[in-house]
Amino acid sequence: MPAIDLNFAIIGDPHVGLPHTLHEHPHRFHLIEVSIPALEQILEHLIELNLDFLLLPGDLTQHGERANHRWLADRLRSLPFPVYVVPGNHDVPYPQGDVDRIGIAEFPDYYQGLGYTAGSPLYYSQPLAPGVRLVGMNSNTFDGAGKQLGYVHPEQIQWLVTELDRYRDEVIFLMIHHNLIEHLPDQSTHPLGQRYMLSNAQTLLQHLNPQQVPVIFTGHLHVQDVARWHGFCEVTTGSLVSYPHPYRLCRFQQTTEGKRSLQIQSPRVRSVPGWDDLQTQSREWMGNHSERFMIRLLTHPPLCFSDQAARPFLSDLRYLWANVADGDHQLSFPNFPPPLRQYLEGFSAIDPDGNPTTIDNDAEIELT
Repeated sequence: MPAIDLNFAIIGDPHVGLPHTLHEHPHRFHLIEVSIPALEQILEHLIELNLDFLLLPGDLTQHGERANHRWLADRLRSLPFPVYVVPGNHDVPYPQGDVDRIGIAEFPDYYQGLGYTAGSPLYYSQPLAPGVRLVGMNSNTFDGAGKQLGYVHPEQIQWLVTELDRYRDEVIFLMIHHNLIEHLPDQSTHPLGQRYMLSNAQTLLQHLNPQQVPVIFTGHLHVQDVARWHGFCEVTTGSLVSYPHPYRLCRFQQTTEGKRSLQIQSPRVRSVPGWDDLQTQSREWMGNHSERFMIRLLTHPPLCFSDQAARPFLSDLRYLWANVADGDHQLSFPNFPPPLRQYLEGFSAIDPDGNPTTIDNDAEIELT
């Protein structure tokens, strides 16, 4: 078995927005206005490192704007190391493009040299190093009414099966925008969480073997989380434009005896012009915009509070989502009624047996 030693970085959901493309929205958690200065700060850091490649698992732009796609693709192609991207739901929000926004089929044309080649479909397979390959997949589609869905079409799954068989002796990294493994309690069934999951995740996972695909890289959820399930390891990375504004530095190693590990460090952007204490200011921003989300969380199943019954808990839940997004938090609500307390404390960083675990930000993870 070949020895492998790769150093790479991940930037999650940058939501790039040039100033003239920004629009106000009263309920947004995201600080789109920091997208470009935060990205530039990270890229300056990455250029100083001896990276083998950089991954961006989707939501590259705020809303599929042509200007933002052009700017970002040009910037990424200027870097001194390979960069690989896949589309997120914000990148291809419409089946057909218009004068301002791209249609879904146009995405590969904008990102040639960043995983895609001329005439490429919305998915690809690229060698990263001898014995290691990246498979980039598209998880965006539309139903007959034009509604966007997180779903992988059967023909793409069949293509994946063929690639896995063709490169059966290689280590495969899989990158896709939607989550394949749950990162939150009942994520695949909860009305608020399931839209971040690939709707046919189990179908896709049935075709994967963790011995061949030891790591999956996703985005979309805007939280720092590493999830383990039946031998698989899925790393989802928080968004560049929402608290805690993280990125990841990773090292994948495989020994000649077949032992594999993934080391992760997760720096944060601490300040950008106009946001001198971005961590504190952004956490407050998220807290200030959390009420609407928390009402929905409490009034949906399985809690099913009435709106009136939910409101007394809001002040204590002001920073709940910020803490979840931060990763590695142990949540405690000792004064809450037992069912509510049990449910919310389930968002803590715990393993399947309920034991505290801190692998979401900085860790060395043994892989299958």
